[in-house]
Amino acid sequence: MRLLASILFLLYTSIVISQDLDIELFAQNFDRPVNLKHAGDDKLYVVEQDGYIKIINADGSVESTAFLDIDSRVINTGNERGLLGLAFHPNYITNGHFYVNYINNSGNTVISRFNRSSTNPLLADPNSELILLSYSQPFTNHNGGDMAFGQDGYLYISSGDGGSGGDPQNNSQNLTNLLGKILRIDIDNTENGNNYAIPSDNPFDGSLTNSEEIWAYGLRNPWKFSFDSLNGDIWIADVGQQEYEEINRATLTDAGLNYGWRCYEGNATFNTTGCPASNTLTFPVAEYNHTTSGQFKCSITGGYRYRGSTYTNFSGKYFFADYCSGEIGYLTENGSNWDMTLVDFSGNWVAFGEDINGELYISDITSGNIYKLVDNLLSIDENELSRITAYPNPSEGTLNIDFTSFPINQKITIEIIDLHGKTVVSSSFNEASIFQFDTANLTKGIYVLKCTSDLGNNHIQKLILE
Repeated sequence: MRLLASILFLLYTSIVISQDLDIELFAQNFDRPVNLKHAGDDKLYVVEQDGYIKIINADGSVESTAFLDIDSRVINTGNERGLLGLAFHPNYITNGHFYVNYINNSGNTVISRFNRSSTNPLLADPNSELILLSYSQPFTNHNGGDMAFGQDGYLYISSGDGGSGGDPQNNSQNLTNLLGKILRIDIDNTENGNNYAIPSDNPFDGSLTNSEEIWAYGLRNPWKFSFDSLNGDIWIADVGQQEYEEINRATLTDAGLNYGWRCYEGNATFNTTGCPASNTLTFPVAEYNHTTSGQFKCSITGGYRYRGSTYTNFSGKYFFADYCSGEIGYLTENGSNWDMTLVDFSGNWVAFGEDINGELYISDITSGNIYKLVDNLLSIDENELSRITAYPNPSEGTLNIDFTSFPINQKITIEIIDLHGKTVVSSSFNEASIFQFDTANLTKGIYVLKCTSDLGNNHIQKLILE
């Protein structure tokens, strides 16, 4: 048990020591990359706003043919419209289903399912579209557009307040429409003639007046949100109006929260006409002002809470960025509070991505570059170990542990350890190869993968076997 305890400490404990946040170029030559997701393997899928999805391989190379091309279905006018969101089904490796959020040629939001090609896993079938949900957009901005699956298996969708300025239609507080909300739907079931079902614990399930898809409301433009891969918490970065950008956090049991827009912008009053009592609202865990700290800021891009194993100094920190200032920031938990740090960079940041190992990436919409977040204090040997990848994760068949990008000049020992601290798999490598293991021989559940070099450096990550 002592071995297990030390491993879990490395995996899950926030380590507060000095660090040096930096970025390094990972891939380039994209056209307006606005979303980055993985599909349960060692690739990253890049959403281009005009209607394309492209694939970055683990070594940073880019597949020459787009994974999906729906440019003809996506409106190409307006800075905040286009193909905006992507989410892969939790069982994508076996069923090939993925979901997109785009603004169609009529200017309205469409949530659709597509299928991977049956003959080529690097291509999607553009003719497989199944529209799940669509709703009207009264203006050209504030479309939200992000999507992600929670640990409950439901699809969450972010929707902006419909646009213009100051939410003139008061959509965010209106429970009869889907604007200014986080939506939650069950895509594995159908009911009431729809191509999806309403989860029974949605706050307005069964309502005859309120929209049953609503999970949370009172948001202005939740351009990006994410789930903490460790505990399932949702983190919502909501773009502000005049003065404040805000970051919200909730557990998946916190259904029905009202985040307060247009009554409040962050913690400051904005337009309280007809608003509920403030003690019924949920206020952000952190905010920043456009003008009072450092460079001029204007629009937050939400990221992820770091749960990778390469940069232990980052553990538990929530990363975000600002479009105008180019700063990349992070929140550090400090008791019941969150301390904010902003670091100067140059870029128009619009999306973060998280790979299968929990490492983080960020995209610049202007240059078309994708960067990886790194810690400059990490030693060279530790950085080399970060090139090891394990996929698919979760796994229900063959687990691949890929050493082909690792500069082999030392022996690597592999261990898979169960929650009782018992090593159930042990092997060693001293050549570039892919170690494959049939996980069907192991009990379903959570394990720890530990790779140790003969110099004593470790690569440690969580494995989920289904």
